[in-house]
Amino acid sequence: MAEGFRTLIVGGGVAALEGALALRDLAGDRVTVTLLAPEPDFVYRPLRVKEPFGLEQAQRYPLSEIARDIGVELVRDRFGWLDSESPVVHTDGGDRLSYDALLLALGARLHPAFSHGLTIDDRRLDEQLHGLIQDIETGYVRSLAFVAPSAMPWPLPIYELALMTAHRAYDMEVELSVTIATPEDAPLAIFGIDVSQAVEGLLSDRGIAVLGSAHCSVPEPGLVLIHPGGRELRVDRVVALPELFGPSTPGVPTGTHGGFIPVDVHCRVRGFDNVFAAGDATDFPIKHGGIAAQQADTAAMAIASLAGAAVEPGPFNPEIHAILLGADKPLYLSAHITGGHGSASEVSEEPTWSPPTKIAAKYLAPYLEAREPQGTQ
Repeated sequence: MAEGFRTLIVGGGVAALEGALALRDLAGDRVTVTLLAPEPDFVYRPLRVKEPFGLEQAQRYPLSEIARDIGVELVRDRFGWLDSESPVVHTDGGDRLSYDALLLALGARLHPAFSHGLTIDDRRLDEQLHGLIQDIETGYVRSLAFVAPSAMPWPLPIYELALMTAHRAYDMEVELSVTIATPEDAPLAIFGIDVSQAVEGLLSDRGIAVLGSAHCSVPEPGLVLIHPGGRELRVDRVVALPELFGPSTPGVPTGTHGGFIPVDVHCRVRGFDNVFAAGDATDFPIKHGGIAAQQADTAAMAIASLAGAAVEPGPFNPEIHAILLGADKPLYLSAHITGGHGSASEVSEEPTWSPPTKIAAKYLAPYLEAREPQGTQ
């Protein structure tokens, strides 16, 4: 294969940057990489849960600097549609970008799952929750429910927010009742039994009640109806996770549920030979930065092979690492994923992967660590 195999990566988040870095390592000069992204910065979103409590701001990294560092071309525009007849992506700005391989890292769309309550958006958590935290500190809010929809996204943020909120109320000597209502059988059940038991104990110690196997509706402000059983929970405020949907972009195939992009074990978009997808836009049910990075690595192996690099494409083999904030010390959680559930569950107060960052990504994590040696990720 001739040098200059044109790879177009759509997106500016974890999957997009991990894919670009992986291709540089796996294929080198065999590929030319173009990054199509609408936003100017990559934001380290998992740390935004700290912002409403004044703990620290999530790091922002200009995409122009990252592109220059890793030798890719950055096009600042929004993905418009995919031409299914020829290898061309059309942008909102009217450009036509040709490719030999395409990696879609479009992310998911967020929608409120409940009629009432505050649906959190990790792109603006500080703005959303600042007033609520003030109302808790002044004793205006005495009871609070964190609710997850039945079609549940990544659940970790509501546990972190519940722990941090309970801790803030304790520090302010304010009585606050905190309840988590979740469709999970047990807290963070995706990680398996060892993690669930440890997190359940932590929540109990902090006085946080957990209602598991709870499929909720919020028909009016402050009222959570829980099924099965027809139970009612009345609180001063409801904070909810959003429901996620696929990007629903013209020309891009969608699955049967939620509009997510269907991919095979090599993260190739079904129906295409040279189009791949990674991250929250895909039909893999776990929406998490580390998973997005692993999908991007899988796709990069297949693209590098198409470009003629001596790389044997391997299947996507998901493993999750996460850091739970809000305890006295961060908890490091790990699990292999088999059949949609966690196995080899592990929880520790000491890091069990390196670098020990919120997003465990083979290439992106060490790259960001080198940029921010004193930062927390």
